[in-house]
Amino acid sequence: MISNKQWVVAFLGWALISGAAFATERYFAYTYEPEVFPQGAAEFEQWVSWRGQRTDAAGQHDYSRWEFREELEYGVTDNYSVSLYVNTSETSWQPVPATAEKAPGFVFDGISIENRYMVCNPAEHAIGLTLYLEPRFSGPEAELEEKIIIGQRIGDWKWALNLSHATEWALNDHTTEGEFEVNFGITRHLNKHWSVGIEVRDHNELPEYDQWENTAVFVGPSVTYTADKWWATLSVMPQVYGNNFQDNPDNNHGFDLEGHERINIRLIFGIGL
Repeated sequence: MISNKQWVVAFLGWALISGAAFATERYFAYTYEPEVFPQGAAEFEQWVSWRGQRTDAAGQHDYSRWEFREELEYGVTDNYSVSLYVNTSETSWQPVPATAEKAPGFVFDGISIENRYMVCNPAEHAIGLTLYLEPRFSGPEAELEEKIIIGQRIGDWKWALNLSHATEWALNDHTTEGEFEVNFGITRHLNKHWSVGIEVRDHNELPEYDQWENTAVFVGPSVTYTADKWWATLSVMPQVYGNNFQDNPDNNHGFDLEGHERINIRLIFGIGL
């Protein structure tokens, strides 16, 4: 039986060979840019993310989490695009001690509908501005994420900044968790095909909105390859700082290795339809 990871590898190989008529590249894997799809344009994107390395003190030895998102994006108007996501994940670790919480394994994480509306086109204004809304539902969970996206291109340089907030509801036990995130990316176009930049990500968790539980800052390179009919972007984001504000469950004062990981990696591949 073909695993989820093998299916993704096979699809990417097929897409590289076949090509397509249209593609709109992304230059960052974690930071959104203000541009949206033109009316009538469509694209398929495959996301593959890996998050790894938590501490044994958090009860999760050899922690590894794969996240997969299949996205179909369509330009409704020149200012509004909509995407449908199918989300799955596979999480593994060795419980420490053996009686600790077991890893969930492969999980269906639900369907998302992403909505992006470009208020100010960066080609016509000093700074581009786009508003983002993404509801997600998986049965036992529901989530609503909002973003403010700004950015601009100046010559061979391009930058973007995101301010994000999300609320997740666990419908079975009626708990709520808030998340606040800031993302920034800047890249330089080296030639027709290659762009190289850097991303910064600060992610924070607020359970029940009654305490600021933790923060984690990730910084790393972002590389994009653009062809005529497809593109791919890879970001490698090690955690450079983290803190648990309420206590110290991971016995670490320089990182948060209980709610976050030591390294995050994401590859996004896009092909026009």
